[in-house]
Amino acid sequence: MTITDFFDTRLFMSATITLIVIMDPPGTVPVFLSLTGRKSVAFRAKAARQAVLVSLLVISLFAVAGQAILSYLGIGIPALQGAGGLLLLLIALQLLTGKTGGEAEAAGDDVNVALVPLGTPLLAGPGAIAATIVFVRQADGHVGAYVALALSIVTVHFVLYLCMRYSGVVIRLIKESGITLLAKIAGLLLAAIAVELVANSVKGFISGT
Repeated sequence: MTITDFFDTRLFMSATITLIVIMDPPGTVPVFLSLTGRKSVAFRAKAARQAVLVSLLVISLFAVAGQAILSYLGIGIPALQGAGGLLLLLIALQLLTGKTGGEAEAAGDDVNVALVPLGTPLLAGPGAIAATIVFVRQADGHVGAYVALALSIVTVHFVLYLCMRYSGVVIRLIKESGITLLAKIAGLLLAAIAVELVANSVKGFISGT
């Protein structure tokens, strides 16, 4: 018996670093603030918690049955990238133009903002899902590797929660005008991410991967 039979340290470090780079906890703060910055502290805390839980649920689902789900539905990673890119592009356009659907939809937006776009596809996006499926393949049936991957996923989501939960410190510094500016910057960044996802989707379809 070796330690890798119970916990694969190398896989834990590799998966944690990869998922942190892909999911980018500090990079979620501008988008999170642009969507929730004008809300109460309690609302931001709730949104952060819900977004992380949704992301954790989606990533865990694809870790357990991702390959089977994609194979059964006949969906490839490029299709996921394209869908995620188009969804992020819609959110980006709303942030850039300031059109959020009006006051009539405000209540619904408040409820759903933690689910879409925060929980998915921003956190649990195509990149994170694809990386998770790859790491599950690398685990290759070893219990220690599965334990390491599970702990890695939980660790990354804990870091994501901390970044969003305590983003209020930024609000106290940038004030109302800063939030408006941040929304425009976040919209631009989201649009760039969306275009990159769509471009990778097209490349994937062309190359047949």
